[in-house]
Amino acid sequence: MIEVVAAMIWKDDKFLICQRPENKARALLWEFVGGKVEPGETKRQALIRECKEELGITISVGEELMKVTHEYPDITVNITLFSAVIAQGEPTLLEHNDMRWITAKELSEYRFCPADEAIVKMIEEGF
Repeated sequence: MIEVVAAMIWKDDKFLICQRPENKARALLWEFVGGKVEPGETKRQALIRECKEELGITISVGEELMKVTHEYPDITVNITLFSAVIAQGEPTLLEHNDMRWITAKELSEYRFCPADEAIVKMIEEGF
């Protein structure tokens, strides 16, 4: 099982979602920015690093919102979702195909990675 972190980055009443690149697994599906926790990192440290690498921003990590375990045919991931805000910088597409600031009501307009579907459901139910 791979430990993964994800950020629900807030700006006013919207949060950021990102579209996976064409050349990666689960291509062009939407997700919350994040990635694998490397050896020796805390989950919060990993999330800060991933946001810097993928979007060129520094985030302030808030509370843990939920955990999800999902089995793909090729990998099992244990995702921890954190609330976050941008402390410095503007999001830039360094890895993703696209990104959007959306409200919870707009979630159904996007096709998310299967592992993120439980997160989407939680948001839609007003966690």
